[in-house]
Amino acid sequence: ARDAERARLAAAAAHAAGRGLTVNAGHGLHADNVGPVASIPGLHELNIGHAVVCRAVFVGLEAAVRELRAAMDRACA
Repeated sequence: ARDAERARLAAAAAHAAGRGLTVNAGHGLHADNVGPVASIPGLHELNIGHAVVCRAVFVGLEAAVRELRAAMDRACA
């Protein structure tokens, strides 16, 4: 189901970008699901502020940012 949803998101992003729109993603992204979304070509920005703040409550802000960045970097490598 995740692969199908990622394919749907990628198709929507390509469709929008092909029409000159800037494509952003977010709201509901966290360390467990940000990788597949971050790997979608053509995304301009990921909105992950809520996930960072929520995770920071448990591990601190620096660690929360590092976790999310590592998840994005793994997906885009």
